Amino acid sequence: MDSPSFETNLDKFRDSCRELGIKATHQRLEIYHEVAHSTAHPDAEAVFRGVQSRLPTVSLDTVYRTLKLLTELGFITTLGQRQDSLRFDANKEPHHHHVCVRCGKVQDVSSPLVDLENVGRNVRGVGTVLSAQIEVRGLCIACANRDSTAITV
Repeated sequence: MDSPSFETNLDKFRDSCRELGIKATHQRLEIYHEVAHSTAHPDAEAVFRGVQSRLPTVSLDTVYRTLKLLTELGFITTLGQRQDSLRFDANKEPHHHHVCVRCGKVQDVSSPLVDLENVGRNVRGVGTVLSAQIEVRGLCIACANRDSTAITV
């Protein structure tokens, strides 16, 4: 079920496309929808599988090109390389990520201690900071429960 905030984001997406002179095609909307509805930070192949279940004619090439376009336009962001694939995130609110080194699950986390202002103060002399995102690697709760030697926080 779509939340009101998702519908607002979808309207903003359509409006932004119109302003940029880019067609908000059904395929682009479905690809954006797939990323925006996922909390798993899907890679392109996962986005393709999800969209293909609703739109069987979509091609993997279309998904890759659309994800690249959505990233370039700032509608979605990417997370660092994960072995073989780039992951995507439509959550534009400031947040960080916990990545399970065993199963690969990516989860959003928030920390008031790490915000743009604090990070900016610590990089003086290096350059400016436009955004800050921390990626913490460890074991998710499910994997940690299978491995009693892991430290959980």
